[in-house]
Amino acid sequence: MINKLTNLFAKSSDVVGIEINPEKINITQIVKQGQQYKLQKNVSALMPDGVYEGGEIVDSLSLSELIKDTFQQNRISAKQVITAVPMREAIIRIIPVPAELDEEELKDMIMVHEAGMHLPYPREEVDLDYVKLGYFMDEDGIEKVNVLLVATKKEVTDLYLEIFEQAELKVKVLEINSFALIRTIKEQLRQFGSQEAVVLVDIEFDSTEIAIIVEGVPQFSRTVPIGTYQMQNALSQGMGSPDEDIALLHEINLLPDPQDGDSEIHTGTSALLKIVGELADELGRSINFYLNQSDGLEIAQLIVAGPGASIQQIDEFFTQRLNLPAMPVDPIAALAIEVGNSVPQEERSGLGIALGLGMRDLA
Repeated sequence: MINKLTNLFAKSSDVVGIEINPEKINITQIVKQGQQYKLQKNVSALMPDGVYEGGEIVDSLSLSELIKDTFQQNRISAKQVITAVPMREAIIRIIPVPAELDEEELKDMIMVHEAGMHLPYPREEVDLDYVKLGYFMDEDGIEKVNVLLVATKKEVTDLYLEIFEQAELKVKVLEINSFALIRTIKEQLRQFGSQEAVVLVDIEFDSTEIAIIVEGVPQFSRTVPIGTYQMQNALSQGMGSPDEDIALLHEINLLPDPQDGDSEIHTGTSALLKIVGELADELGRSINFYLNQSDGLEIAQLIVAGPGASIQQIDEFFTQRLNLPAMPVDPIAALAIEVGNSVPQEERSGLGIALGLGMRDLA
């Protein structure tokens, strides 16, 4: 959003990427050596209690102190950051406009006229940015261009700018977390055609963000309040255990062998299956809603990302439940980043957004 969601579609340099979520902050710094990308910094810090409430940041000062302390403890010297707001805080619209408009006319039409028609808030309460997509001929033979409009409420962008200012850092780019994740998997998305939609299922800590993507551009988005936190709680309660260690999720098969005689594990798996099934049902509703409004499109692939993608057989579960091909994404492999043995396998899927932010000035 202009000046706030800072130069959303521009490149930057000499920065680190910082993902903020209710569980932790993830900081990445990526350098390019020849044609190879190398992960120079990969740092995480757990979020203190009381910083988030109901998925919202309520203690910005403590968050700023966490960021500042993490930079100091890990000797991160960069003073500029690329970060992102959650997709649920954003409004994303694709707007067709006449191709004949020059840049000033386009800006006036988008920022003044179209924004007022497509936003649920008064124009003065939001920060906006936009970028041209592809040209096309409409049904009347008039050449038009699709424009991607992105908006967040000023109070959201102001909060993020304030957090980093208190941490003595400058926000170089403030974007949407789903855009960072799409940047991470852009090579995978290129294999699909203009009539093939990809469903990105980003299972985060306290929610899942669903984005339906065509030709690399999100056409539909929705946030479902089910994440790894809710899954872990269901698993722990089902096993009658107070243990809330997220590692338990990685020890459970969603599609267990019926010959397995461990009844405690089966009880926990049953509870976990119920909540993952609820997520699959919400995913199915979102897909059906989108397809009912789209002509000629088919769902070609589900891509499962975020920390939840490392749950064993979750892709197979979605495939069986929705009758659609699903696959988990390893963001490090997707970007061909050199990391050595510094990132455990079970943590790799949770780095998609942070790596996408770190790649922002290199992509």
